Formats: sequence, C-alpha cells, structure tokens
Amino acid sequence: MTRKQQLLKRHRRNKRTALMVGVLLLVVVGILVAWWLPLLLAVLAWVAHEAWFADHLFYAPNEDYQYRFSAEAELAGVRLDGDRLLLDQPLALEAGATLVLAIKVKSTWLGRFLDPCVELADDRQTFERGVNGVRYLNLSGLAPTLAAGELRLRGRHCRLLGAPRLWAWAHPDYSAQRVMVIAPHADDAELAAFGLYSQAEKTWIVTLTAGEIEAEHYERMGLDAVEASRIKGRLRAWDSIAVPLWAGVPQAHCVQLGYFCLQLQAMQAAPDLPFASREAELTDVRPFRRFNPFPLPSDSDGLPTWNNVLADLRHVLLMARPEVIVLPHAVLDPHPDHVCAQQAVLQALQGLEWQPTTVLGYANHLHDNDRWPMGDAGAGIALPPVFDATEELLPCSLPLTLAQQRDKAMALGMMHDLQPAAPFKRRVRRWLQRMLAGRARSPYGENEFFRKAVRRHELFWRL
Repeated sequence: MTRKQQLLKRHRRNKRTALMVGVLLLVVVGILVAWWLPLLLAVLAWVAHEAWFADHLFYAPNEDYQYRFSAEAELAGVRLDGDRLLLDQPLALEAGATLVLAIKVKSTWLGRFLDPCVELADDRQTFERGVNGVRYLNLSGLAPTLAAGELRLRGRHCRLLGAPRLWAWAHPDYSAQRVMVIAPHADDAELAAFGLYSQAEKTWIVTLTAGEIEAEHYERMGLDAVEASRIKGRLRAWDSIAVPLWAGVPQAHCVQLGYFCLQLQAMQAAPDLPFASREAELTDVRPFRRFNPFPLPSDSDGLPTWNNVLADLRHVLLMARPEVIVLPHAVLDPHPDHVCAQQAVLQALQGLEWQPTTVLGYANHLHDNDRWPMGDAGAGIALPPVFDATEELLPCSLPLTLAQQRDKAMALGMMHDLQPAAPFKRRVRRWLQRMLAGRARSPYGENEFFRKAVRRHELFWRL
C-alpha cells in the first residue's frame, strides 16, 4: 500500500468516526429539543462540510514544510521591512533564476474559511486554510523587482511572521536544448511541461501507457466495459501523438508505447511476464501504437512486459539523444505508473551510450494535498508540502506568459480524458465553494487540472 493510500484510508476512517458521532448527537437533539431540528442541522452541516472541510488535506495546517536546500544557494541579508522584501547587499540576480522564499504564514480567523494567500507584485500564491507554519513562496521571475527593492509581500487572510530566508538557483536555458518529456499517460506531458516543450527547439514526447481504464464515460454512450476501455485507450493514444502538434512538435517526435494502465508495477516485479489490460481484455499493446511514426523493438510480439518497456525506451533514447529528460519525480508524485515511469527511464539509461546532461522531475499528483497547487488558474505555484528534509531538493521554476498559459489550456482542452463533466456531487461542492468560500472556477474548463496546471510557473526538480 502506498503512502497516499495509507493516508486516504486513515482520512476515511476518521471521517466515518466523525459521521457516527454527528448522527448520535443529532438523534439526541431530536429527542430533547424538536424532531425537525436534526434535519435542519444535518443539511447545514453537510453544506459546511462541502464548502470548507472537503479538501483532501492529509496533514495539519500548522505543520512547517521542511525542505533542505544547498547552503551555497542561500542569500544572506534578506529582511522584511513592513511589506517590502529587501536585500541588505545589492546582488546581481539573473532574471531567469529560480528564487524561493521561506517565511512563516499565519492565517487570520477569516483565513479558516477563505483561502489565505500572499500577494507579491502581480502574483498571488495560496496556502491551506488555517495555515500556521513555514511555507515556501516562489519568487521566480521577480528578480529585477527584488533587486530594485520594490517587491512587496502582502498577506490576504493571513500574516507573515519571522525572519525570511531566500535561496537562488541559476540554470541554463533548457528550451535551447533537445528535450524529451516522459509521460506515463497522455496529458501528463502537457500538465507538467507544455510551456517548456512548446518553447524547446527540438522536443520529443514519449508516452508509456494507453490510459485505457476507468472508461465509465464511454459506457454511458452504450458501449460495454471492454469496448469502452478500448475506445478510451485509442483516443488517448491519438491524443498523445496529435496534441503536441499544437505546440509545434512534429508527429515524428511523438511516440506511444501503448502499455496498459496501472500494470507497470506488476510488470516491473516480474520483468519477463506479460500483464494484460485490467479492463480492455487485451494482451497485445500494438492496437494502441497505430499512430506511431516508426516501429519499436517490441512490435515484433507486442507483449506487455517490463523488458519490452526497457527495450523500447532505449531505442527511442538512442534515436532522440535528448540533452534534457523531463519525467515524474518518484518521491513527490506517488502515482504508481508515475513512479514506475521514472524508474524505467533510469534503468534504461544504465549502460546506454547516450546520457542526458539534465534530468528534471515533475509532480502531477501529491501524497498529502490533492488540491496543490492551491489557488486560482493563472496564479503562481508555491512549493508543495514536504515534511522530510533528508533529501536535498533543487527546484527549477520556469515562467509562462499569459499567451503560453492560454496555449497550454487549449492543449489540455483537446485531451479527451479532461473533457467529461465532473460528477454531480463534485459540481455541487464546487458551486458551494464558489458561493461560500470565494473560490473561483478556471475560465478554461471544468476539470480540476485546468485550475491546477495552467499557471504562471511550471515547477520542476533537478535530479
């Protein structure tokens, strides 16, 4: 069981306990006061839960985030004078440098019901309701404003306390290099790195799985479960090849390996054995490769084995010879297919005659907070919750212009998996949150990823 599954299990257990206690209290109120009062209180409690307490947050908001950064990257002489962030010594900061500021954020009483955020220049970065701990603001892109002494930080529904700490990292222009994005599923490359790969002079997109499971949307069209799974896989295979064209990536540089969703972990455990699709009743991956621009080594048998995954990856790596590889960060992103995708690439690189100069990790899912990045579409991305400082992390934040954000949103809109409407209960919850908690919907689409992924930054981690 993964850590996220353990946290979710504990969250559901606590929720069931709270529900039982609440029902008992309502019964007592109905007996002692009035029969109708429990009905009214139950409705009000449900509305309050959906509006303010429905976030999947598997840690206490008063916990400090715990990052370990290189001491050489920290800048001395940083202070907060009123709402102005100042440097005691003038520093030559590169405009494209990644800047991270650690500071304690404490919510006001209103910040327990409305999302607390920090406004900086024309950006706004949001944190957990009831936050009371050290958080890490992303100041990337604001180096000139900071160097000029004109950067102001203002808390909204929160206050900034204590002495700030600032780190800076310079990095080359990755868009001037050959970039390969590894996507466990169609849309992962766009969610994590559309801005980067759309600017790169030469980009490759490699998608590992067809993403054919959980096809209930297609079953409602009258297809049986197997047919629905197969058409979903075909559509997502098409998406993985076609959507990058929107960013100028030629079809010849887009490859769909077509392995089956949520089977990579089993394949890795038994590298020689084939593992069939859970829902599509297929043991051959080749139906999902029909749009590929060139053959792959495992096209000879189409067997879904780990050894075939490695052979296909080595073939593509040697063909593309990427200088920068972008793949999931196995520590931050707990999705089993994402973890296996990273491990497959690293294993494929062992002993290979071509090696990249840079490997960047991304996180499209988190263990602890399903809402991260918090806040609205178009806002900046503060650093995610991390509570284990044993591993040194090196953030790399790349800016996106408004035009690039809109192009990214259009690319996501083309992805079939992000098009179906949310379940009715989720739509009601979001309406209550807009009305009562002040949360704005994304102008680009209903799916939560339009809010989470279309931002002024793309955040990576150098591995």
